[in-house]
Amino acid sequence: MTSTCFDYARAHENQFLDELKAFLQIPSVSTQAEHRPDMIRAAVWLRDQLLAIGFPRAEVMPTHGHPIIYAEWLAAGPEKPTVLIYGHYDVQPPEPFELWHTPPFEPTVIGDNLFARGASDDKGQLFVHVKALEAFQQTAGAPPVNIKMLIEGEEEIGSPSLDPFIREHQDLLRADVALISDSHILGKDLPTIVYALRGMAYVEVEVTGPASDLHSGIYGGAVHNPINALCAMIAKLQDEDGRILIPGFYDKVRDLEPEERAELAKIPFDREVWLAEAGVIRDWGEPGYTIIERTMARPTLDVNGIWGGYTQPGAKTVLPAKAFAKISMRLVPDQKPGEISRLIAEYFRALAPATVTVEVRDLHGGEGAIVRRDSPEMAAAFRAYKAAFGREPILVREGGSIPVVAAFQKMLGIDTILMGFGLPDDNLHAPNEKLAVSNFHRGVQTSLHFLTNLAEL
Repeated sequence: MTSTCFDYARAHENQFLDELKAFLQIPSVSTQAEHRPDMIRAAVWLRDQLLAIGFPRAEVMPTHGHPIIYAEWLAAGPEKPTVLIYGHYDVQPPEPFELWHTPPFEPTVIGDNLFARGASDDKGQLFVHVKALEAFQQTAGAPPVNIKMLIEGEEEIGSPSLDPFIREHQDLLRADVALISDSHILGKDLPTIVYALRGMAYVEVEVTGPASDLHSGIYGGAVHNPINALCAMIAKLQDEDGRILIPGFYDKVRDLEPEERAELAKIPFDREVWLAEAGVIRDWGEPGYTIIERTMARPTLDVNGIWGGYTQPGAKTVLPAKAFAKISMRLVPDQKPGEISRLIAEYFRALAPATVTVEVRDLHGGEGAIVRRDSPEMAAAFRAYKAAFGREPILVREGGSIPVVAAFQKMLGIDTILMGFGLPDDNLHAPNEKLAVSNFHRGVQTSLHFLTNLAEL
């Protein structure tokens, strides 16, 4: 069975790629109201694909926002594990169009790269598993393990409907392990498994001084400028090395284990190349941690935007009534976004001089997650990558966030295998997004090996 499913996938690579192009042609941009019909069209297209490859059940389920696709194929029986495959069919807006070398919704292959919005994030990576399941159906009649699929249409806008859906359908989604392909490997010949993700707490700060804007020549020096006050408060959020000074911020931060530091040290890294890519002359951050550790495994605080007063061309001598800042904090596992947002709000209020008032609004957040590195499912993923790529993957942490991993842990009690096939230069969320065609096909082979390995546990 295993050899024929692999052979089928190799023999149908052109068909698989053509079908992926058809999926990518649908402009399923979740954040833009004019694409609401396209969101429905993409969900229905994918549901029909799942039914066509043999899923006995696949349906488009409504939410308060964009619909969720749920599918199940439980032919393997109760003695075999159940895998919950997650992905998303929505994509980022393609603008600015003028920076694309090819139209974003006209998938184009140039060399080994398939250019299109959603090619890597996440339609192409999700479609890897759809085509692997087709290969099982065509050669063995069904996959060797039980499959459930949960595919949402709001990942690019913060997944507002996802947690309520999972909470409401816990029995329906019950599984032994989750599988997500929405990340990247370090290189075409350097497979990677992410075992930890950072979370996020994101707040907006509003500082108010006088009741209205004032003439700086008349009131300056006697009325505290809210922008000046805000800048002074922000300056007290971190020390000169980047260590965060909010009381209690580090209370639940796990220290990196020596084994983790040794694994992260295996990641190929050229400091000079990294500096050039970032466009800076030197790195900055917490002493005692490498650049990789700072960007993957340590919490951060960044001011993402600051504004107030007059910002148009020319001069206007105004003393503004208000000043604003948006601040994000990347969190590591065990840090809770709600708690961190509360701590920064309390700290801002403690820092605020009596001359101004401060309001801190919690905009959104998501928990980080860490999964077992020694589980049987992780071992099955290691063997799958080695079979498809010719070498075992490196274990890494990810500096970004995939909040659904923590949601699966909390609500379903399962860990996730993060099996990515993108590359670091795939231009996610940017013009000229791409996916390596070779990675797409090797991804199908990896998925076939992984599901076969799980069946043999």
